Amino acid sequence: MQTQIIHWQHYTNISSLQHAARDAIVQSAAQAIAKRGRFLIVLAGGTTPRAIYHLLREAQTDWSKWHIYYNDDRCLPRDHADRNSLMVEQIWLSHVSIPRQQIHDIPTELGPVEGAAAYNKTLSGLGDFDLVILGVGEDGHTASLFPGMTWDDTADVIPVFDAPKPPAERVSMSAHRLSAAHKVLFLVSDASKQQAVDDWRAGVAIPASAIKPENGVDVYCCEVNIAA
Repeated sequence: MQTQIIHWQHYTNISSLQHAARDAIVQSAAQAIAKRGRFLIVLAGGTTPRAIYHLLREAQTDWSKWHIYYNDDRCLPRDHADRNSLMVEQIWLSHVSIPRQQIHDIPTELGPVEGAAAYNKTLSGLGDFDLVILGVGEDGHTASLFPGMTWDDTADVIPVFDAPKPPAERVSMSAHRLSAAHKVLFLVSDASKQQAVDDWRAGVAIPASAIKPENGVDVYCCEVNIAA
């Protein structure tokens, strides 16, 4: 079984982490556009990514080459405040010139089964992502892959029915699909995640440890101890 390779990076404050993440995203975009003519990025929800997306408004990049995807979303109406896609639209995407047809929301308003099926079609034949952004929960979950869940890793996108955090119904990319990326960036910026980080470093099989891209994962940490 492939071992997850982790590159730990610690930042002394949240602002430094956010700016470093913004710079890493812009650099990944430049490299992907130069090599492949487009930039395929998978976004996460949450407070830390939200601040980074706000910083990206002012990025100097060719927005016409960006293609936006999501690692998960909640099964709620499209205009619900808890939808990741709505947050990203309001804080960032409505302020830049990425073509609308290149922004691929997960249609979770269809429910977990139909939403997952539709997003599987969206990703069909797409190839590897250039950059995947992920977070880690206090319980070690990432995207909507929670501890104790058994997920179908033969599918790119899976329905979730029993998430321990409301709402219970969601749609998530699988660990296998999230691993199909040139770069994966985890953002961990809260001391409440310390136990999850400790377990992760100790080799405990938390969901975040199931993401195993060939180049390893980068973990940007703030307010948690990653000392050996």
